[in-house]
This record gives sequence, C-alpha cells and structure tokens, in this order.
Amino acid sequence: MADLIVIAFDSEKDAEGAYEKVQELNGDLIVQLSGLALVKVDEDGKTHVENPGGVGNIGLGAAGGAMFGTLIGILFFVPFVGLVFGGLMGALFAGIDKTGLNSEFRSQVKDQVKAGKSAVVIYTTKITEDKFAAALAPFNGTVIKTSLSEEDEKALIHDLSDQAKA
Repeated sequence: MADLIVIAFDSEKDAEGAYEKVQELNGDLIVQLSGLALVKVDEDGKTHVENPGGVGNIGLGAAGGAMFGTLIGILFFVPFVGLVFGGLMGALFAGIDKTGLNSEFRSQVKDQVKAGKSAVVIYTTKITEDKFAAALAPFNGTVIKTSLSEEDEKALIHDLSDQAKA
C-alpha cells in the first residue's frame, strides 16, 4: 500500500519549509519516500516543480519514477514527455479513475493548489503518521491524501508504460 499525500500551502515559504522538513523526516525514517516534489503555482497559474535530486526517486525504478512524474503532471496539468494528449490521455484517465486518484481527489487538489499557492507532494510506502503530522503542523498546510493498493500501483505503471509505447 502506498500513500499519495498532497499538502497545500497559502505561503511559498511554508511550502519550502515543509519540503525541507519532509526530507529530514525521510532521513530520520519517519517517512519512507518513493517520490517527493515541491509544486509552486505562480500568480499567472504557471506550475513549477522541484525534486530534491536523488531523494525524489528513492525506492523507484524507471517505471515507478515515470509514474510519479506522470502523477505530478496529471494532478497539476504539467506537460510531460512521452504522452500524447487526446485518446491516450482519455484512456489513462479512465484507468486512474478506478484508483484512489479518482476525479474527486484530483478536484480537491485543483481546488487547493491554484495561482499563488504551493504544495508538497509525497509518495510514500511507509509513514509514522503521528510523528509526521506533528513535525509538519507548524507549516499550516491542508492535507489531501489517498492510498493506492499494490494492485492499483501496478495497474498505473502498466497503463503508463502502455501509453508511452503508443
């Protein structure tokens, strides 16, 4: 079971602080990261994504790394290489809607992370929730969380690899 956690912030400074704290928590084994990104949406609505070097891909193979990158793209409508819009995206969204990344989750993310806002996106396979929540509480974020079963995760990786081949 993997968790996808999006923490939305009104302040870019709070998002950056939380992003750094999550990296510390990874080092302290409070969270085991499979993916991490800082997403900033400027006043014009343009999305900027930062990854912490190797930490952003801890525990992921090539397919898993592609999946995390594509999930960021889907959640924040960031263009990503390898997928052609149209029918391919429709098929991908149909597959995603069967998982915890359904349209309701995506809508919550879109409502919270808009122009002038920032977010930390965490993809984790293990988390000590009470310690994690306590460490991030000072940053005043809004948490949006969903879980992916092992089957959902495998299906997404399969769907993404099929879309990349098309």
